[in-house]
Amino acid sequence: MIFGGAAQAESENRPLEIVTFGTSLTARGGWQEPLRAALSTCLSRPVEISIVAKAGATSQWAIGQIDAVVSAAPDVVLLEFYANDAALNRFMTVDASRRNVATILDGLHRGLPQSRVLVMAMNPFIGMRGWMRPFAESYIEAHREEAEKRSMEFVDHRPAWTRLYGDDLAAVIPDGLHPLPEKAADAMVPTLVERLCHGR
Repeated sequence: MIFGGAAQAESENRPLEIVTFGTSLTARGGWQEPLRAALSTCLSRPVEISIVAKAGATSQWAIGQIDAVVSAAPDVVLLEFYANDAALNRFMTVDASRRNVATILDGLHRGLPQSRVLVMAMNPFIGMRGWMRPFAESYIEAHREEAEKRSMEFVDHRPAWTRLYGDDLAAVIPDGLHPLPEKAADAMVPTLVERLCHGR
């Protein structure tokens, strides 16, 4: 589904509504406004982005927020919930995380059958924050698999960070988990614009 052509002509006066649904990587990510501006330019259409997110949230918390996301009636949901699930101090297994994200995706599909849901993998974790998440890849894969089982989309932002390593990476992710907002936008916005505007 590409937002263009006849569909765009029919709805060009109505903003494209996006809900960003996730953890602190969403709540304090800072990438929403650059994404809104880039999509609005690309689509020649107003775009509005709202946030349903909480620092420290896990996928268990997200289950309780499904109704809030559905009530916003978005055209697009951008979702990420593996980061805290994967932290050792949360004591959440991969299987439990998988079940939770399955519940979330099924709830979104029931409430928003015409909306696009994109499950995202975010930035790398480094230092202590990375050591606390030694099996993060397994959580990402579980969430990707659950999305693809439902013909929903998966967007992997991690390749955009591969040009940085060592001290350069540490400088833009100073606490090992949360990128500087402008760097998060640099990494994420081009990929999301390609997917949402051009369908690639």
